[in-house]
Amino acid sequence: MKVLLVEDSVASLQVTQKFVESAGHSVITANDGEQGIQKFLEHKPDLVLLDVNMPNMDGYQCAQHIRESCQEGNSWIPIIFLSADVTEDAIVKGIDSGGDDYLPKPITQRVLNAKLRAMARIADMRKELEEASAHLKHLSSIDGLTQLYNRRHFDEALKLEWSRSSRTQEPLSLILCDIDHFKAFNDNYGHVAGDNALMKTSKTIIDTLKRPGDLPARYGGEEFAIILPGTPAVGAMLVAEQLRTAMDVLAIPHIFSDAANIVTMSIGVSTYYPNHTKISHVELLDSADRGLYRAKKKGRNRIELQSLTSNIL
Repeated sequence: MKVLLVEDSVASLQVTQKFVESAGHSVITANDGEQGIQKFLEHKPDLVLLDVNMPNMDGYQCAQHIRESCQEGNSWIPIIFLSADVTEDAIVKGIDSGGDDYLPKPITQRVLNAKLRAMARIADMRKELEEASAHLKHLSSIDGLTQLYNRRHFDEALKLEWSRSSRTQEPLSLILCDIDHFKAFNDNYGHVAGDNALMKTSKTIIDTLKRPGDLPARYGGEEFAIILPGTPAVGAMLVAEQLRTAMDVLAIPHIFSDAANIVTMSIGVSTYYPNHTKISHVELLDSADRGLYRAKKKGRNRIELQSLTSNIL
């Protein structure tokens, strides 16, 4: 475990640190409450050993600040108070201020080791819960069939990237693409073949994207979206053409399409330039959708750039 020890007495700090390290744990030290809060936020320890009696900010106040930071996104971390005054009133006050346990002074290595073993079990359980929670969150953002991000995650990501683009003044491009005549494909080849085509198309999209920040998503049934942060229109058009060409190479037969005898895509592209125009992320999405609609109207298996400004390239 990584243990934060907040103690204003140099002698007590050195003794306790030695005990904790001899039990196989690493120690971060702080000499007062304010430094303890700073070290907590900086190092994110697994356990806090907190002296109660300190000048300027006592242990109770320090614990309250730590708990407030936990509410703002930091994980819950156990706090053990160190004090020679372990009365009923002190215990109640400690619990109410955010503490979890008391360790009476003078500290003995045997009792401290027992507390550390208990806290290590809690740290292991917390890590398992955090990993399980992260896994569930990941699953909730992924489309089960294609393994691309789902519509909900796409909506959240587009709004986030639009805000970042507005702040950094970097362009943000969006690609919407739709498999041409997919209903005819499903009706004639069957839904199993249709699912296989969606999975192969999704893999082609992933393989086409080169940057880890680019975000591909399944936008609808046979419709896909790609968010390209920091990308001008000329770069987005290049990605779109690479994707269209990759679909040609994939060459899934589709004799029931009037666009080609293989599965193809119609693609709409639009770019937000925050220094040129002020639009919302919803308007950017609508613009890319209009580009996609125009690509379909012009015969499909093509790319259309939907302009938002006069100087789009």
